[in-house]
Amino acid sequence: MATAGAKILLVDDEEAIQKLLHFPLEKEGYQVVQARDGQEALDAFGREPFDLVILDLMMPRIDGMEVCRRIRASSTVPIIMLTAKADEFDKVLGLEIGADDYITKDRFSLREFRSRVRAQLRRAEMARQAAGAERQDVIAIDTLEVDLPKRNVTVREQRVDLTYIEFELLKTLLSHPGRVYSRQILLQLIWGDAEYRDARTVDVHIRHLREKIELDPKNPEFIFTVRNIGYKFREL
Repeated sequence: MATAGAKILLVDDEEAIQKLLHFPLEKEGYQVVQARDGQEALDAFGREPFDLVILDLMMPRIDGMEVCRRIRASSTVPIIMLTAKADEFDKVLGLEIGADDYITKDRFSLREFRSRVRAQLRRAEMARQAAGAERQDVIAIDTLEVDLPKRNVTVREQRVDLTYIEFELLKTLLSHPGRVYSRQILLQLIWGDAEYRDARTVDVHIRHLREKIELDPKNPEFIFTVRNIGYKFREL
């Protein structure tokens, strides 16, 4: 689906938040389906397709983290998590289980919120277009094998489970071996924009990706750091 008229699942148990976010989304031309708890969200997601999920962290019945895990197990739909807490651990954990973005309720403006929604919808559309144009299905480099259509990664003949973001990072770096990608460019390509994001988010995901695919993460053979700029996949 195109971003115009996109269907969004808005999940939050607070009526005030539902009212605050529902109106600007509809004003942008999106179709908004509301859910008040985790189980209601999963039921709605099972009934119809969505282009984006906006998901509260703390909810009754099933919390946002578990809803995110279940959705991500079967779908690559963009997920923006909402929380009243600013704790860094929660933020990293949310991203690690497959959330694409993370907003603290008391620290964002509606202008920023709309920007992040548009960015995630653009990123998803770009990913769909890229997938349709993909020519090389399987990339094999030494002990690393990446099956792009199946999103499978094998290292030293062992299957490696990557998060959605980790796989997208690996695929992006692999697309142009030797090319240096700045943190800002990676944020733009994978998260949709870099305007409101901490570039260290990229570092967190690269570190975890290395831990999964490198024999020695401190002395990588595949993904290299380019000091003060960003990252690159080794030249072939």
